[in-house]
Amino acid sequence: MSFWDSLLRIVTATGNALAGVVEAVRTLFEGDPETRRKVAFSVAMIALSAKMAKADGIVSEAEVAAFRDIFQFPPDQAPNVARLYNLARQDVAGYEAYAEKMASLCSSCEHNCPILEDIVDGLFHIAKSDGAVHERELAFLMRVADIFGMDEAHFERIMARHVHGDGRDPYQVLGVSRKDDFSDIRRRYRVLVSENHPDMLVARGVPQEFHAIANDRMAALNAAYEAIEKERRAA
Repeated sequence: MSFWDSLLRIVTATGNALAGVVEAVRTLFEGDPETRRKVAFSVAMIALSAKMAKADGIVSEAEVAAFRDIFQFPPDQAPNVARLYNLARQDVAGYEAYAEKMASLCSSCEHNCPILEDIVDGLFHIAKSDGAVHERELAFLMRVADIFGMDEAHFERIMARHVHGDGRDPYQVLGVSRKDDFSDIRRRYRVLVSENHPDMLVARGVPQEFHAIANDRMAALNAAYEAIEKERRAA
């Protein structure tokens, strides 16, 4: 069964409650953890992005376009994606309850579920699409990250890749200190590159359709390392 067949199975197996989608992911793919990770990630991105798009009171065309940018689905799957997106947008259940269900589902996956970081990263991409991450959107993102079990430093490192009004801080992007030796910074950079290689994303359940998230992240990591390297050479 293809990934898209699996997503269609989720859509057709559930009613109008978003909680039913989450439970369907858990039960329908109990014996297939790889498919479950992919479908769980996709459902999370579709649903949480829909809810976040309402966080600032409106759903802008830029936000919808940004969602399509990071989720490159085939044209014939648009009705299924739209159904899940609208289901999440209209559902009266709070996003916190849904995020908790996703965190619980992902906690049983292999690799300690780093796909939760991928989800937050994708949400930032959508939030900034209209030129700024608004206060309500940032509060939404911080709360989701908290539910996902991210500590403050981890969240700030993700945020540094997206929110940088006074210029992106390359040290914060890599999660290093200005006091660190360059050899340690280089080592940290290589670890991050390895962790975010496309093969690693596939292993942890990020469908190919979402790899634009990884491309943006790698661009930010590379730019940060190059900036630090240039600074240290000049010094």
